[in-house]
Amino acid sequence: MPRRGENIYKRRDGRWEGRILKPDGKYLYFYSKSYKEVKEKMKKNTKKSTEDKPDKNINQSVTAQMLFQTWLEEYVVQKVKPTTYESYYHCFHKYVLPYFQQPGNEYITKDSIQGFVQMLQEDSSIVQTSKARVLSIFKSALKQILQNSQESYFLVELVKFPKVYYKEVQVFAMNEQRLIEYEALRSKDQRLLGIILCFYTGIRLGELCALKWSDIDMDTGILSVNKTVSRIKTFQEEGNKTRLLVGTPKSRKSFRKIPLPSFLLKMAMESRNRTTSEDNYVLTGKDVPIDPRVYQKLFKRVLQDAGVKERKFHAIRHTFATRALELGVDIKTLSELLGHSSVGITLNIYAHSLMDQKKIAIDKFNDMHLTNMNGALIAVTKSVKVASSLV
Repeated sequence: MPRRGENIYKRRDGRWEGRILKPDGKYLYFYSKSYKEVKEKMKKNTKKSTEDKPDKNINQSVTAQMLFQTWLEEYVVQKVKPTTYESYYHCFHKYVLPYFQQPGNEYITKDSIQGFVQMLQEDSSIVQTSKARVLSIFKSALKQILQNSQESYFLVELVKFPKVYYKEVQVFAMNEQRLIEYEALRSKDQRLLGIILCFYTGIRLGELCALKWSDIDMDTGILSVNKTVSRIKTFQEEGNKTRLLVGTPKSRKSFRKIPLPSFLLKMAMESRNRTTSEDNYVLTGKDVPIDPRVYQKLFKRVLQDAGVKERKFHAIRHTFATRALELGVDIKTLSELLGHSSVGITLNIYAHSLMDQKKIAIDKFNDMHLTNMNGALIAVTKSVKVASSLV
């Protein structure tokens, strides 16, 4: 039977079946012709069940803090990449655990969940994208912790996501890009080739730092993105220690191949000739990568020397995307070049740039309108009158 989340399945007879685990270990079944109706029936049942006993905790002997800590340290750490675990750890220790340590919020209940969601939604110091991220992780934790509880479905559904509005991205103007490129090219620091690479490929900082010469095919001019470098905390050791990690990229779509412009391939070839091994990293020329934080500081110095207003390194990626749209690159191709997990993400992030391109396209219709064709219109009118008089 095909499954569609929340313990809801499609049966062979075409109907949908939902199941809720009762306290006695047996299942309560719901049936309907549509997924939506089954989901609504389950929601009403669990809501009534929870409202009948509003002060009943999932487990009165275990606090929310203990449950969340166990989920992090025994479940999440085994399932996700170290970089993802660090973001989960940060999320819970900054937002979730402080709330559930407060008197009255020590246990997972309907009220404590609603209170946390409301608190987060009303905090104006947290941007919408961060709120959505925190609530997504929080909801994942609840699903896992409450999976054998009759109230789980209703309690998890209490977590509602805020509408996310993407900010207009920061990009470098064309004259600023030229100044930055000039500063990078005139420098004797070979590491600055990375800035040029990013302006014309759009790769992320971590992906740039992980780039080896073996990832650039000099014959075909294809750059392969298959690794990323990040600095993460070492949770198993005492103190606030960190280490540099070379791992897989952000998502499956982040594995990608990018054709290099001919001028950039030529620059890469010249730089490649100065190193002894293809296994060396592009930026360091050695068998160890550069720390992304170190490269960010290096980029900051380049901006200062070029007289350009300081921005984060990620602005180069946004600049690449904006230039691509200006040159008429279609959104699907751009999304693949950027390694986004979906075209929708690309559309949301670069909506403003797309609107600019739409305006340019629509302005072309001005040339077709009669108000801009007065001379031609008068000539046509006169010729029609002459033709009519001859009839």
